[in-house]
Amino acid sequence: MCWSVPGKILEVRNDNTAVIELSGIKRPVSTDLIDDPAPGEYVLVHAGYAIQKVDEERAKFTLDFFKKGGRDA
Repeated sequence: MCWSVPGKILEVRNDNTAVIELSGIKRPVSTDLIDDPAPGEYVLVHAGYAIQKVDEERAKFTLDFFKKGGRDA
């Protein structure tokens, strides 16, 4: 089973990458698999790729779920 985690786009670069924040850590990811990434949007990240856009509510729910270790989400 593979997991993807939500990250918030902080910066979009001209080389098909974006800088995202994952749990306070900033890292570059490829945006080759999504259309029109924009700062402030949330994306699911897997293996260094933004694979899908997600709404902020879903992203925050998932991040909270991970922080709580899957309990009381």
